[in-house]
Amino acid sequence: MAGGAAVSADHSNAYTHLMDPRRKWYNNRRLMALNAWILLLLITSSTNGFDGSMVNGLQSLPQWESYFNFPTKSRLGLLSAIQNIGALAGYPFAPYLSDGIGRKPTVFIGALIMCIATVVQTAAQSVGMFIGARFLIGFGLTFAANAAPMLVTELSYPKYRAALTSTYNSLWYSGSIIAAWATFGTFKINSTWSWRIPSALQALPSVLQILLIWFVPESPRYLVSKGKEERALKTLAYYHADGNQDDPLVRYEFEEIKSAIEFDRTVAGNIGWKSFFSSPGNRKRVRIIIAIAFFSQWSGNGLVSYYLNKVLSAMGIVDPTTQLLINGILNIWNLGWALLASSMVERFGRRVLFLTSAGLMALFLSLQTVCFARFRITGDFPAAHAALAFIFLFYAAYDLAFTPLIITYTLEILPYNIRAKGFNIFNFTISVALIFNQYVNPIAFDALTWKYYIVYCVWIGFEGVFLYFFVIETKNRTLEETAALFDGATDEIVDSAAAHAGVTDDLVGEEKGSESHIDGSMEK
Repeated sequence: MAGGAAVSADHSNAYTHLMDPRRKWYNNRRLMALNAWILLLLITSSTNGFDGSMVNGLQSLPQWESYFNFPTKSRLGLLSAIQNIGALAGYPFAPYLSDGIGRKPTVFIGALIMCIATVVQTAAQSVGMFIGARFLIGFGLTFAANAAPMLVTELSYPKYRAALTSTYNSLWYSGSIIAAWATFGTFKINSTWSWRIPSALQALPSVLQILLIWFVPESPRYLVSKGKEERALKTLAYYHADGNQDDPLVRYEFEEIKSAIEFDRTVAGNIGWKSFFSSPGNRKRVRIIIAIAFFSQWSGNGLVSYYLNKVLSAMGIVDPTTQLLINGILNIWNLGWALLASSMVERFGRRVLFLTSAGLMALFLSLQTVCFARFRITGDFPAAHAALAFIFLFYAAYDLAFTPLIITYTLEILPYNIRAKGFNIFNFTISVALIFNQYVNPIAFDALTWKYYIVYCVWIGFEGVFLYFFVIETKNRTLEETAALFDGATDEIVDSAAAHAGVTDDLVGEEKGSESHIDGSMEK
């Protein structure tokens, strides 16, 4: 069993000594260009966030409810869940496209499908048409959401990789903010355009990607895996060293990518679906990936994310304008905390953020439950207002880790040859958890009201125990070295890369000593 408590990573990775300290994201034109292309990939998450908040906001619009004949609880559950059902339909194909034709074309295909789907959704004349469009949105999102974050983490300048990858999921809230304020702004339109305008706005990120994705460089890892090593080296050199192919950083990156991919192919056997269960390292990866995917959706956040209007109504806040205003403010609050946490992932480390997040979520959800119960039992409105305050505090705690880190951690512990498939497992697990939430939460909440929160309070306690024992620290490591931790291969990959790149033994010594410390703490 992994003894997470003993794990530390207070070393500096080899890249630290090879990077030009004068090269910053704000003073190097090629880094600025690279980050601009990465931003185009990051907004994929905005499309997903837009959808969740839009569905939340539309339920507060009388025009939407009346047009679709006041959906029943089961129909409301289907309207919310159908996007994730569409995502399930795309999962069998997404990793094969990402690994087969490349990350970049896969993002384009997903964006194109989503654009078509939002046109259908905006023009919907019936519930069936609206549901079908949302199915297609989920189907297209599967392809874009599989490829885009992988391309972000595989393209980023090493110093900024963790922060940029963590920003991907944090920008879920940017789409959510646009949707929340769009529904708030169109609330007074006394026609179907009150919900058609927010539906049309959902296409904006996808339109930008269709127009600009071909200017984005392809993943150097993908290019090496396809035997296009010269092109991969040119890409690394152009963006990471101003075109200098002999730069020590570029040479080390390039050789480490080659060493890691070769190790996975010839030694670890990390090829195909069976490999996820054929080695102890991969079984550890799958266990962690599935767990944090479920935790990200089953921590009580699903109640507010998709059914805020029901929660607020149960608290006595029934005015639609007030509900929409709270929804908009909550999303701005979440974005701020998530981006702050994204900037801290290398400073504090993954374990500290995960454990702090779980502990504070348990505290604030318990206090929210107490206040909510007092209001339902006694009608005490100050208690309802306190419960609303604890919703905001709960989300601040959630955003410390479960917004920025779940994708970052999943991608960095997976070696390249199984990264697309492993990330597919992660996304599939989230969709299953969401479908459960969207069908069960409204029914259980109507039946149990505040008592339903107790279930999540207990569950978060279990999450904290799991995270303590199984999550290992990965801060200050390269992408290849982090993935190799679970196979005990960091020494081999670092030695091979250093030898081919001409890096001194003193430099790799820090890495090898640190790996021995971590490997020893993982075994009990």
